[in-house]
Amino acid sequence: MLWTVRVWATLRERAGAEQVQVDLPQSECSVQELYAALRSQHPQLGALEHIALVAGTEYVRGERTLHAHEELSLLPPVSGGEADEDAALRQGLFYLVSSRLDAGELARKVEHPSCGAVCVFTGHTRDTNRGLRVVRLEYEAFAAMTGPEMGRIFERARAQRPEHALRMVVAHRVGVVDVGEPSVVVAVASPHRDAAFHICRYLIDELKQTLPIWKKEIYADGHHWIGERS
Repeated sequence: MLWTVRVWATLRERAGAEQVQVDLPQSECSVQELYAALRSQHPQLGALEHIALVAGTEYVRGERTLHAHEELSLLPPVSGGEADEDAALRQGLFYLVSSRLDAGELARKVEHPSCGAVCVFTGHTRDTNRGLRVVRLEYEAFAAMTGPEMGRIFERARAQRPEHALRMVVAHRVGVVDVGEPSVVVAVASPHRDAAFHICRYLIDELKQTLPIWKKEIYADGHHWIGERS
């Protein structure tokens, strides 16, 4: 059975078409199975680790069952509106992902011969909070708003150090994040360490305040939405 997947922006350019088709023997599959088929049958799309899959208007991930009749789309990361990754890093590059984050990989993205300093912040799931044993975290995002809002945060960050050529990347998890795993990574490169430290701290503080991502702590006998006041 042929499945049709629409591709956008840089993925459309790599595919040379607005959609690709994958041949699967069944009319239902998991997200992972579809990604595996895309990698095998359309290697020109490149690495898909940070590529989001949308069914209709819903971001989907993990074991969610997909149906051949659904309108499926592959979305590259949202950034400041520039397709070129090097230019996007200067504006600020943002990923919203359901797979495990690699802080080293993101740090390497911002490295550049013009930058003498790279500062990385990684936020991990800890095993206790508020005196309770944490089993895991679950993150929920208003995905359609996270890219534009992170773009505004990047813009304010650049205004903090307009004299510096900054390179910035932020990646945030959605879905289940187990204890010990990173949930957010911020990497900033700058010619000088003061700006790199300052902007890295600024980005994590700002996104915690305004980025529409919510965190639920799961305990052995209950749960709590962080930030809830009721």
